[in-house]
Amino acid sequence: MGQRIRDDGETAKLWDLIKDITVAMMTTMDENDVLRSRPMAINQDRFDGELWFFTYASSHKVLEVRKHQAVNVSFAEPEDQHYVSVSGTAELVRDKAKAKELWNEYLRTWFPKGLDDPDLALIKVTVEQAEYWDSPSSAVVHAVGYVKSLVTGEPPKMGENKKLNF
Repeated sequence: MGQRIRDDGETAKLWDLIKDITVAMMTTMDENDVLRSRPMAINQDRFDGELWFFTYASSHKVLEVRKHQAVNVSFAEPEDQHYVSVSGTAELVRDKAKAKELWNEYLRTWFPKGLDDPDLALIKVTVEQAEYWDSPSSAVVHAVGYVKSLVTGEPPKMGENKKLNF
């Protein structure tokens, strides 16, 4: 559970890019082997190689995860030019202590019965790979990159792109 975490600074960079993005898109494969994405709220205060999402155990996505555990979770913050794609293995977790640790009252919007709901569960995504794109968000930086591209005929180098294996 966390023992797989990288300690080379890249995990911290990944968390820094996604920690303030409250809604991610989780992609699963449905019963017809068609990819499906849906918004999911992320609600954790640290990253140790796992992402946690609240769900109903009876939801359709849980059936999909049971059939195909491979998932993708994507994060986007266009204003800051932060984009992250995470691939991993998902599983349903029924752990009241973990749910209590992660619970925030704003989740009651989607889960009105709160922690007492017998159908409340968690989806844990154990991250296997991640890729991020982190570009400067300043309009001036983008304008300079555009002009440089026009002059040199080459696309601008506008930020950092890295692939991580966990």
